[in-house]
Amino acid sequence: MGFATAGSIAALTESRAFSRTPAFETRRPAIGDRKFTSSSVEKQIIDVKSRIADPEISWLFENCYPNTLDTTVFTGTRDGKPDSFVITGDIDALWLRDSTAQVTPYLPLAKTDEKLRLLIRGLIHRQAYCILLDPYANAFLKDPNGKGWDDKPANKPGVHERKWEVDSLCYAIRLSYQYWKTTGDVSPFDSEWADAMRLILKTFRVEQLKDGPSPYRFIRRTTDMFDAPPFQGEGYPAKPCGMIRSAFRPSDDSTIFSFLVPSNMFAVVELRHLAEMFASNVKDAASAADCRAMADEIERSIMLNAIVKHDQFGLMFAYGIDGYGNRLLIDDANVPDLLSIPYLGFRPASDAVYQNTRRFVLSDSNPYFARGKAAEGIGSPHTGKRSIWPIG
Repeated sequence: MGFATAGSIAALTESRAFSRTPAFETRRPAIGDRKFTSSSVEKQIIDVKSRIADPEISWLFENCYPNTLDTTVFTGTRDGKPDSFVITGDIDALWLRDSTAQVTPYLPLAKTDEKLRLLIRGLIHRQAYCILLDPYANAFLKDPNGKGWDDKPANKPGVHERKWEVDSLCYAIRLSYQYWKTTGDVSPFDSEWADAMRLILKTFRVEQLKDGPSPYRFIRRTTDMFDAPPFQGEGYPAKPCGMIRSAFRPSDDSTIFSFLVPSNMFAVVELRHLAEMFASNVKDAASAADCRAMADEIERSIMLNAIVKHDQFGLMFAYGIDGYGNRLLIDDANVPDLLSIPYLGFRPASDAVYQNTRRFVLSDSNPYFARGKAAEGIGSPHTGKRSIWPIG
């Protein structure tokens, strides 16, 4: 999570200010100051705007849709391959999660736009490079010698932050898979990419804890109790159950119960996607089989251990479990979360357990659901007890 909250709030504030004026002026950088331009994106803006009746919504789309390309993209080459570094916008670092999410809206256009394909192909290469640098890190620096947070153990040069989040690696798989399925292009899947994907599989296996405690620790000098796991960076106790342990949530807050259910759902989906890519694009049948076996094991554990019977809502998914039989019943507004289960592809929106879960999430029974005079929605420990997080 690249802390995009401030930017989101600023955008909403600006939109309210502009709504008081008869004309909605562009907030995009001047053409010469834009980091990246795409003719297909510009055509898409014109087309979509022509079909939006509300002038303020039209103005928001025109300014928000190209913002990643306008302000956050840095392109070049590395070892003769395209290289794309995508910052969050408010922090000059690349999050695996954010960078994937930021370019995803452009994927449908990449099928016919070679310039966009090159951009996304470069990001796939960059993500593989980052994963090989440190599979436990969630955010990286453009400068390979740059210094990130002053945490323990010390970050490697080029690592911005080393918060272990299962979903970060899932997002890297997701980008590769969606790019391949959209464009049919297999050129990003070289030996470096294959090594990075095998390292993801290895890291997931270690964090299932079946072969002993995790080697991962994270200690930060901070007054924020969510900013580092307790017990000298080890986190709360967790008992192996087939799921993957995550030290942090997608919000970058440390977990309470280490087996984060939405992140493991995401892993099930993306491990099966990775199996397909190993089999089709790398011709690595053994790794493909390992991916499928792990996905099946995690899914069995979710269905056995993460479904609880709520007195009001019936059978529903917990947000987190610890392997000892304890479950955490909340939702936290950042994908992957319980509300996003259909978006992740784990279960369809019509699934009965999901529908019960959704009713819980969007109710006062969820401690991080907030309702006021102007709005209601999902919040997070990250944004406080009485705040809605626009990302939700």
